Amino acid sequence: MPAATKANHLQGIIEADETFFPSSCKGQRHLNRPPRKRGKQIHVRSTGKDQVPVLVVRDRSGATADFMLNAPDRKTIEPPLRAILAKDAIFCSDGAAVYRSVAHSLGITHRPVNLSAGIRVIAGVYHIQNVNAYDSRLKQWMKRFHGVATKYLENYLGWRRWLERWGGHNSPIIGLQAALGRENQFQRLMQT
Repeated sequence: MPAATKANHLQGIIEADETFFPSSCKGQRHLNRPPRKRGKQIHVRSTGKDQVPVLVVRDRSGATADFMLNAPDRKTIEPPLRAILAKDAIFCSDGAAVYRSVAHSLGITHRPVNLSAGIRVIAGVYHIQNVNAYDSRLKQWMKRFHGVATKYLENYLGWRRWLERWGGHNSPIIGLQAALGRENQFQRLMQT
């Protein structure tokens, strides 16, 4: 299943950033809140109940993992990162204190980028531009669905990871095999 197929080990220079999606009860008949007016936009980037934070982590080889979070805090970010980051990894993130705390707890090198001060690259190598570009492609791709129900967000994230992985080399056969959980039975040919 593409939703369950994530990178399970990241190494080298690893970039991390969170992105936010509107919380949606799309398709549900019984809501635990008043219904919203059609087309209401959520303009505040925050961790309130109207936002679902997603942590996106990528290494420079393109291996990607993402995690839906209850809140972007240390107790929810640290466990998935502990499971997938190599001990000798160099962890790049924005200047958020939570990433500094997690990197210290995991005992890995942390290179924070201070975007608010205009510093986007450190030493010509350390940046979060790859993960931010992925987030941008993900958001642009999600627009076509006009909102995704939060309970299905993991599936859409997996679908996007799968599209990024296979790019122009995907086919209906590969898609069916991925849906059946047998994606790795086929060798990925880059040239013929």
